[in-house]
Amino acid sequence: MIDLDNSRSINNQLNYLYNLNRLGIKVGLSHTLKLLEICGNPHKNYRSIHVAGTNGKGSTCAMVAEILISAGYKVGVYSSPHLVRFNERIKINNVFIKDDEIALFIKNHKNDIEKIETTFFETTTAMAFKHFAENNIDVAVIETGLGGRLDSTNVINPAMTAITPISLDHREILGPNIETITKEKGGIIKPETPVVLAKQEKVSISILRKISKSKKSKIIYQETPQNIVLSENGTVFEIKSESFKIPLIGHHQAFNAALSIKIIKQFDPKIKSKVIQKGLDKTIWPARLQKLLIKPLIFYDVAHNANGINAMLNSMALLYNCSPLGLIVLKSDKEINLIKEATYGKFGLLIISGSKKHGLLSGTELSKHLRSPKGSNYLVENSLLKALDALEEKSAELNVPGVIFGSHYIAKEVFDKFGFLI
Repeated sequence: MIDLDNSRSINNQLNYLYNLNRLGIKVGLSHTLKLLEICGNPHKNYRSIHVAGTNGKGSTCAMVAEILISAGYKVGVYSSPHLVRFNERIKINNVFIKDDEIALFIKNHKNDIEKIETTFFETTTAMAFKHFAENNIDVAVIETGLGGRLDSTNVINPAMTAITPISLDHREILGPNIETITKEKGGIIKPETPVVLAKQEKVSISILRKISKSKKSKIIYQETPQNIVLSENGTVFEIKSESFKIPLIGHHQAFNAALSIKIIKQFDPKIKSKVIQKGLDKTIWPARLQKLLIKPLIFYDVAHNANGINAMLNSMALLYNCSPLGLIVLKSDKEINLIKEATYGKFGLLIISGSKKHGLLSGTELSKHLRSPKGSNYLVENSLLKALDALEEKSAELNVPGVIFGSHYIAKEVFDKFGFLI
């Protein structure tokens, strides 16, 4: 155990870290590079796989990491945001960074953090990379936070990069259209470094090809999964007549798995299908159409943009052939007009809620954006706990599945209510 001054708890340390959000989101890599230099440039001590995109980054990283662990690698994973505990963001072979390790990093580098004025994400990125180096990992699987080109994680020189499907999201930061967003995401492509691409819109493919060509980087396209079959227990699919199964539910998860397999084949061609399947079997990625309750059926999905919500609804339609009940919460920075279009008429009842505690819109505020004079039935409930109760009650009453969606930030309340631990 690391000996620390007991005058401040880990909560004090984490509050200090969270308060760095006051510095906002800074575009540029200079602050991250300065802090990493002080830390001894730990990101140069191991190989990395860098993953950007709009949807599916987390699931893809989780599957890649599990396969590599099954193949005998010591694997660090850096992802965001967390669901319940900050520690989830930084892990090695599925072991989260410990509270005292977080506190020690902050204690040792507080003066540096304040002198450089690093943001929350810049500081967290340096913490993750140093943690990986100190524990002698073989490879890090790194998920971008936002965008790619100017994301704090883009200081690495990875062995390879990968880009999941790109769609409209965070336009106020990344740009007004799919072209500008693709250029930002494509900014992780490095010179003479292979890039694995998921299925993309034609305009995105064209832009990513140009970026890759300018950097002399080879493009590898993922295989298209065939014969996809969904069940409440997961998804099965085929790639070139070879069958795979995953515990995650959805056509989109089959595509994420196919991308993961292509990444693995590129990174280490010696890894056999048996090992790949072993890793896929062990993949756990909570809050992605996660079943919380059987009677009535209640799911939780953190989908918070139109494409993610459409994928979730398509999966539920294939499984249950009915209009589910929904409970939605959103932050104000989401593409609410696109989400309104994605949810319109898709639910037997849509409960609109929120929580100022998590920086979410209140149910009343969100309902002004989502409600229409025609279409789905709506229920506005500003209390998140009452909204969760209402979803469970209505689902039981109507014998129709319910799904909670729209945000990572309510995970603690959701998991507490339904008895799940992270």
